[in-house]
Amino acid sequence: SDLGLILPISQWILEAACSQIKLWENKPPAQQLQLAVNISVRQFYQPDFVERVCAILEKTAIHPSRLKLELTENLVRSNIDDAIIKMLALKKIGVHFSMDNFGIGCSSLPCLAQLPLEQLKIDQSFVSNIGIKSSDNVIVQIIIGMAGNLNLEVIAEGVETEEQRAFLKLNGCSNYQGYLLGRPMPIEEFECLLGV
Repeated sequence: SDLGLILPISQWILEAACSQIKLWENKPPAQQLQLAVNISVRQFYQPDFVERVCAILEKTAIHPSRLKLELTENLVRSNIDDAIIKMLALKKIGVHFSMDNFGIGCSSLPCLAQLPLEQLKIDQSFVSNIGIKSSDNVIVQIIIGMAGNLNLEVIAEGVETEEQRAFLKLNGCSNYQGYLLGRPMPIEEFECLLGV
């Protein structure tokens, strides 16, 4: 970030993700996959962020609904009005949004309800303490309940044990991300796993 590389790297990542989505269009097991991309604060608050995303979508010719942008609470909180305007503009063309690492930022609930989100991702710091720290069990239950009441899909990040998965499932969360399900892998290995 200090070297000024965050913007070109972020742009490259977004372009690479959309290009990969395009490559999967003709491969049945991967045709409907949605790819999520983390967006940095500096990238999101560029005045032409919406235009840049639209240009990449046009260049790669993918359907916008196959792209999900992951934002953090702190990113959105730094300028809620601008965030809502940009999110609505992209949502209008079909792009999806997820709140990443939810629970560690300082978002207010009224602000959260205003955001055009489809998904909350429970931060792994809470998930890793399931069965260890009762207060984190309660926080996870509250986030799952709140997400349900706001009609948001909820995903638990950092699921590493069967005990964590069972607790999450018991409390209404059936979407997981973490080493219990799979570790990061090269794209070729992922495609083999899918049977592409």
